[in-house]
Amino acid sequence: MSEVKIPSRTYRPETRLVHSGTLRSQYGETSESLFLTQGFVYDSAEQCEARFKGEDPGFLYSRFSNPTVAMFEQRMIDLEGAEAARATATGMAAVTTAMLAPLKAGDHVVAAKALFGSCRYVVETLLPRYGIESTLVDGLDLDQWRKAMRPNTRTCFLESPTNPTLDVLDIGAIAEIAHAGGARLVVDNVFATPIWQSPLTLGADVVVYSATKHIDGQGRCLGGVILSSNDFIQEHIHTFLRQTGPAISPFNAWVLLKGLETLGVRVKAQTTSAAAIADTLAKHPKISRLIYPGRADHPQAATVKKQMRAGSTMIGFEVKGGKAAAFRTLNALKLACISNNLGDSKTIVTHPATTTHQRLAPEDRAELGISEGFIRYSTGLEHPDDLIEDLTAALDKA
Repeated sequence: MSEVKIPSRTYRPETRLVHSGTLRSQYGETSESLFLTQGFVYDSAEQCEARFKGEDPGFLYSRFSNPTVAMFEQRMIDLEGAEAARATATGMAAVTTAMLAPLKAGDHVVAAKALFGSCRYVVETLLPRYGIESTLVDGLDLDQWRKAMRPNTRTCFLESPTNPTLDVLDIGAIAEIAHAGGARLVVDNVFATPIWQSPLTLGADVVVYSATKHIDGQGRCLGGVILSSNDFIQEHIHTFLRQTGPAISPFNAWVLLKGLETLGVRVKAQTTSAAAIADTLAKHPKISRLIYPGRADHPQAATVKKQMRAGSTMIGFEVKGGKAAAFRTLNALKLACISNNLGDSKTIVTHPATTTHQRLAPEDRAELGISEGFIRYSTGLEHPDDLIEDLTAALDKA
């Protein structure tokens, strides 16, 4: 295979999303090739030995290296501005690997309380089973981050914007606290997408994505990716993935490559629509609380302006009347789909208190602002006027 020689970092993101990382076989195909193979054949026993020793470049076994997967990883590297990346089977495989692989019994993790339910499970329940202590803090309170740091703290973890209440945490300030304490900062950047936020340039050490969301963006497959320095990937992630096996399917990697080609176009259109919907909801009499990172009334508007290039495809809002009113609204929607996914070309809504965050105790949900009337709204690619009409009609039945 031959690499297409495009100096990706000299081009703008939209161009990188189409061209970066492309490898072509002897046939010179336009679309990236899909290599559905478990293994690879060597010219000789000597070459096989050298390949396993890392002395000969090339692929060994698709559980940990594959040409199609490598193209997806390289395109994400060029988009994110990272040194290295490894793709995983799912977003949660990316989060769990990034957290667990570099840690050992006796280490300590500090994480923001406002996390996706499965992420919070990893920090709060899974890691302590292996002797890794964890402390949850209010991610918006920098003093809590400082006070939670211990001599054995090795990792800090956050989402920004958070799921589902769209708090925007100060990545740069938290990175400084983590580094001062000898820890690394891992950031889940799913809600912002690499189009609107670049955590590595803000001071983060590791970025993780559920590629299932905006990167695919069309509800077709699962995937995840971890991006960081060469040292972190080689020292911690590569061997962990190779030996434990949460590998991405080459087919899924190929689908995600196709998704990346339109990521910028989709996210920009969805963000424009989300801003218009948020402006409409802000004036609606049945909405008691609206959260949208692109508005001046967002609680962390100054942080949004400092670290994000635009708002979000996501909206959070609270319907007056609690769970019953929220359910009436969801059931009255004609265009938006009730589902627990997000970042799709179709608009998706969910009720976090009974879905993505139902594992949390009621008092924990209340602390995070996940009320019984709260709805998470992932804006799709439908015409914004149709979405506004659909939502306002549904709210009339709340």
